[in-house]
Amino acid sequence: MDHKIFVTQPSLPPLSEFVESLQKIWDSKVLTNGGAFHQELERALCEYLGVKYISLFNNGTIALLTALQALNIKGEVITTPYSFVATTHSLLWNGLTPVFVDIDPETLNLDPKKIEAAITDKTTAIMPVHCYGRPCDVDAIGQLARDKGLKVIYDAAHAFGVRVGDESLLNFGDLSILSFHATKVFNTFEGGAIVCGTPEMKQRIDHLKNFGFTDEVTVVEAGINGKMSEVNAALGLLQLKNMDQVLTDRLLVANRYRERLSDIQGIRLPTLDEGVTINNSYFPIFIQKDFSISRDGLYDKLKTQNIYSRRYFYPLISEFPMYKNLPSADHGNLRVASDVASQVLCLPIYPSLTALDQTKIIDSILN
Repeated sequence: MDHKIFVTQPSLPPLSEFVESLQKIWDSKVLTNGGAFHQELERALCEYLGVKYISLFNNGTIALLTALQALNIKGEVITTPYSFVATTHSLLWNGLTPVFVDIDPETLNLDPKKIEAAITDKTTAIMPVHCYGRPCDVDAIGQLARDKGLKVIYDAAHAFGVRVGDESLLNFGDLSILSFHATKVFNTFEGGAIVCGTPEMKQRIDHLKNFGFTDEVTVVEAGINGKMSEVNAALGLLQLKNMDQVLTDRLLVANRYRERLSDIQGIRLPTLDEGVTINNSYFPIFIQKDFSISRDGLYDKLKTQNIYSRRYFYPLISEFPMYKNLPSADHGNLRVASDVASQVLCLPIYPSLTALDQTKIIDSILN
């Protein structure tokens, strides 16, 4: 293979359309601070995603940090070790103690039974992740949170457009956080958002992301600079116009993988949940001991053929230096997550991945 194939490639609108948007920004002289493109993108996303309120951010990590501030979270927060480090880093940056619990072997999301067992008098919140865009057990987690008086903040970085029945997955929990990084299904180069359910909470979030200003002389919160620029918002509006086609194309890629890999000994594919509309943000496979080559061996083999898969998520967050000494980071507490992390390999998936290139990827795995 004479060209490189990566796990993800950003979908981009025609350059001419983006240049036209840039000209409008240039002419307006409004580059940030909630300009016309920013306001329009918030409205358009609420309509497309089926959510009540959304606050745009410069990236998903700052959105996570701000969400914890918005809910005044203190003490311990139960979360997953099987995620990108931003999930747990946001807790440390807020002076919170992460408490890791194990994941469900099928969904790869937090196991509600393990969550309940980890709750102490210091627990104030749960931060689950909709891993690869697959929904957590939102009913069980919601009921547990209500019974125990806990807040729920969903890291929904992978879950753009995911629906459970007719309901947006983003409407569950107290807040949901999105990432619009270039590798995501929907991107604004860099960006993110917080989804909330009341105008009061949106106002608080908007204050927090703009230094706490309510007007030019009044500061009511110890806020941060988390604003999305007009350039990022303009790209987002153009991306949104083509999102239905993007999701259709990603589904075609996912289906081709499933057709060729579903019955291969030693390869496990994630199951599909009935009644859930997924976005195919990633395509993980799990290499078992009876496959012809190890997970790391396959990873290296593909790389020699310019196919850049990703061991996503390996290693576990709980294995990094700033977390490994936490009692909850003990390997015996996270056996399922540890096993999954040693098996996972995310294959390239993006709308412009050709059938020819995908066939080469699959053939490289099987031969």
